[in-house]
Parts: sequence; structure tokens; C-alpha cells
Amino acid sequence: MFKTINEAKNAAIYLLARREHSRKELQTKLAARSELIDLDLVLDELISRGYQSDQRFTESFIRMRGSQGQGVIKIRFELQRKGVDAELIAAAFEAAEIDWFEIAADKYRRKYKAALVACDYKERAKRMRFMSQRGFSSDQINYAIDAANESI
Repeated sequence: MFKTINEAKNAAIYLLARREHSRKELQTKLAARSELIDLDLVLDELISRGYQSDQRFTESFIRMRGSQGQGVIKIRFELQRKGVDAELIAAAFEAAEIDWFEIAADKYRRKYKAALVACDYKERAKRMRFMSQRGFSSDQINYAIDAANESI
């Protein structure tokens, strides 16, 4: 339990030193260990000093998840769950300059080595379900399937 604002601030800085966090994440983690301290004051000070930034968190989160082979839909959902503003998410995706179609194609090629037979609808549905669970749109999935079938 935190007894002073400085203890809460130090704990928040320790968390931010390990990785970027959204404001909501920090508030949730700190609230579990403090009852009497006004965490909004602590978080506002961290933001004013540049220690915490939802924009920086969003940009790094998009880069990290994109490099892990996740799609826009899943990343957007996770960011919203972490308390990031929808406008900030949209702006970060525009600024990211990531080719989501190529990420989808790469993820698909890594998972499926064999070509998809045109009349095997059950297998196509299975592969599409796999890709959609990773957060790719239907256009990105179709592009990935077509690109993989052309290369084989």
C-alpha cells in the first residue's frame, strides 16, 4: 500500500521504465495498491513531465503487435480495452505506415505451406477463421490467400 504520493509516483515511474503504459493501465495497476491517494494528480504530473503519453504508448503498441503478425482489428480492440481514445488510435494507425496486407500475407505463408485447393471450402473457411482471429479484415485475408497461391 502506498502511504504517500511520492511512493505512488515512484511506482508509476518504475512501471513506465519497463515499458509504455496507457493512463488507464497505470491507474488500474496503482489503484490496487493505493486507497487514499488521488491517482489523478500523480498521473497528471507524469503526463506533464512527459513520462507517460498515450500517443507514445499507442504508437509502440501498434508497432509491436504488427511485428507479431496481428491485424488492425485486433490491435484496435486491444487499444480501446486499454483505455486509449478512438481518435488517437485512428491517427496512430494512419501515421504507422505499415502494410497490413503484407503482414497478413506473411502470417498466412508462415502458417500454411501447402496451396489451397479451389474447391475445398471447408479448408478455406478454416484458414479464413484463423486469419480473422488474428485481426485481419476480409480484404487482407483474401489478399493473403491469393498471394500465397500465386507464389506456389
